[in-house]
Amino acid sequence: MKYMILTYGSQQDYDVLAGRETDKPAWSEADVAAMAEFMRTFGKELEESGELVETRGLAAPVHTRRLHSKDGVPVVTDGPYAETQEVLAGYWIVECESFDRATEIAVRLGQCPHPGGAYSGAVADIRPIVDSSADLGF
Repeated sequence: MKYMILTYGSQQDYDVLAGRETDKPAWSEADVAAMAEFMRTFGKELEESGELVETRGLAAPVHTRRLHSKDGVPVVTDGPYAETQEVLAGYWIVECESFDRATEIAVRLGQCPHPGGAYSGAVADIRPIVDSSADLGF
């Protein structure tokens, strides 16, 4: 079964990663390098186990466009959004034997180094990927 692991962040999270001070301290180059190395190793281990299908990080929310409809008319809003609003930051698609195994994989993301507890309240969603409308679970 395939599962999508979704991670979230705010524009503020992207700013501190880029070394800009906000109400959170900016990350140093060493902090960013440690996170990048963790992600490379994490991805390589999943690749070697045959469980990694795909993974990508997403650009900062400032580069986002949100579309919705108002009175039947499309409305486009450019980022950035309020710093407290979290958006999808990245994803992993894994193929593994169970929801429990996908959860074990996602839990490992919490081991990623982060200075000053930057992501101590971070969340990830794990969702099965359906192969047909019969799998939607309605």
